[in-house]
Amino acid sequence: MSEVNQQAIANRLGLSRATVSRCFTNHAGISATTRAKVFELAAEIGYVHLESRSPTVRKAKRSTNFTVLICTDTEEYFKGEYQSPGAQILEGVSEYGQLHNARVDVSFIPPDVTDLDHPAFQDVVGLKDRKNRGILLIYPFPITVIQELALRFPLVSLVDQQQHASIDCVDVDHYSGISASIDHLVKAGHSRIGFCTRDYAVPASWSFRRYSAFIEKMARLKVKVRPNDIIGIHPRTFKSTEANLEAAAKQTRDGVTAWVCAADHQALDMIQAFKKLGIKVPTDVSVTGFDGIELSTSGPSLSTIQIPFRSIGMTGAERLAARVHKRFGGKQHIYISGELREGDTVSGPKA
Repeated sequence: MSEVNQQAIANRLGLSRATVSRCFTNHAGISATTRAKVFELAAEIGYVHLESRSPTVRKAKRSTNFTVLICTDTEEYFKGEYQSPGAQILEGVSEYGQLHNARVDVSFIPPDVTDLDHPAFQDVVGLKDRKNRGILLIYPFPITVIQELALRFPLVSLVDQQQHASIDCVDVDHYSGISASIDHLVKAGHSRIGFCTRDYAVPASWSFRRYSAFIEKMARLKVKVRPNDIIGIHPRTFKSTEANLEAAAKQTRDGVTAWVCAADHQALDMIQAFKKLGIKVPTDVSVTGFDGIELSTSGPSLSTIQIPFRSIGMTGAERLAARVHKRFGGKQHIYISGELREGDTVSGPKA
């Protein structure tokens, strides 16, 4: 097994060891993107940076230290088909840390972990030493984990945690994004619009919020929503993603002319599945996503909502710093609007 150290990180990322070292010391010359990549890889391979004990550091201005917990399987996070939203959020957190001399430690927690006694939490930097430290959560966590963390640490989530409204949160404005997507489809001439999402290992609060935004917007426009045109959310759930998409294809053949998907990866899966079934996008049906992720491979230019991930990361870190220094103040939920990015997956309905 190769040694876990800064040189190993440098070799994997094609950086110099000096650059990696400077990432951990908030050197002004290192970009937030590079720092985020170093932090991600350090978390993946289990590298823990030990702070210098030099007199210069002891006299440094007091800063807020962050632990960033990302609820995901590392294989999913690093699969490389597109840039992970978590990676983009982490860039914003990294940028804040650099500007404010804050140490940022990153750890991945598998979605099936339900308590802090699990081995996955044993090596997380800062969970034992609570001095001047707060925790940022990326992606939905099991409610039992959130409850335990909220009792011990200042906590800010960078996505709404469905069953724990008492913690601070910074997230995208789901309603304004879905509203913009539907306006785009209606302007193109669509009147029978479906909604598609799917189940996740940890219930995805963002999926529920985007579904509720879809229903609200359609009601405001007085556009009828047929129950069978809702896919992947109670009570129209299916056993697998493939079954979800087969149901969506069936409804497309029944007359749905456009689909609003709760996330870009869902929309891309739908486009690929439809292609295999002989359904052309956007000739036969239009499809929109939500996230604005960048594909690493060639593919359709998706009509989607561009989420300001970096801004969410910076704002979340700023909010956590305030929470660390004023632990029991009022809770805040901050929502930042995304922007419609028109692509090649929306056209007028087929005659």
